[in-house]
Amino acid sequence: MLRIQNVVKSYQDLKAVKGIDLEVPGGELFGFLGPNGAGKTTTIKMIVGLLKPTSGTISIGGFDIGSQSTEAKSILGYIPDRPFIYEKLTGREYLSFIGDLYNMDADAANEEAQKYLDFFDLTDAGDKLVEGYSHGMKQKLIISGALLHDPKLVVVDEPMVGLDPKGARQVKQLFRDLCRKGTCIFMSTHSLGIAQAMCDRIGIIQKGEVIALGTLDELRQQADHEHLEDIFLELTGDTHLEQLSGMMAASGQSA
Repeated sequence: MLRIQNVVKSYQDLKAVKGIDLEVPGGELFGFLGPNGAGKTTTIKMIVGLLKPTSGTISIGGFDIGSQSTEAKSILGYIPDRPFIYEKLTGREYLSFIGDLYNMDADAANEEAQKYLDFFDLTDAGDKLVEGYSHGMKQKLIISGALLHDPKLVVVDEPMVGLDPKGARQVKQLFRDLCRKGTCIFMSTHSLGIAQAMCDRIGIIQKGEVIALGTLDELRQQADHEHLEDIFLELTGDTHLEQLSGMMAASGQSA
């Protein structure tokens, strides 16, 4: 469903992304992890068409995001880490607006909107202005809008931001249900616990290059650790945190 072939992104003398090759099939929840500044956000922006690669190609469902952007974006849903919503709209009006953007039949859009409002316990808030929503309610509305047109690929940047435990569980359930029906989810997160619990495969990027790729069991073989946090720290070389924790434990303090 998602194919990234030898993608490079350069800014003058800086190569933010250095020849990434990835393929993610339908039905897979793929975790894309990396330290700050590793190239995750740049890669995501290229996938969704907000940035143009310096070289290489990205295709979604066989459509090139550069030369066939309309077709590619019609089957793409994007959930950014810092979403923007028109706050003078009601939640229901916002979802109707999204349906119009994707040329959805009005009745079908309203039916899908109601489904997600019900799922996220937003039915009572659906006719209230978004400006009165909490952060978590806005995140649920953004997720609903991204999924309204039944995309084949969903790109997610930090999906649990602002969500309480119930909301986080709802999103996890929703993502699993989507994958079971064949949707591809490409998820970037700093929450390694969420990635370990949810992802079918994981790619780790550092300094613009994918340095590890595979299932959790395959990554365990590469790093000889059980937990994803320890695997991540070893593969990215961020061992100073482990050293600090050990020093504090030795001195009777807690990290």
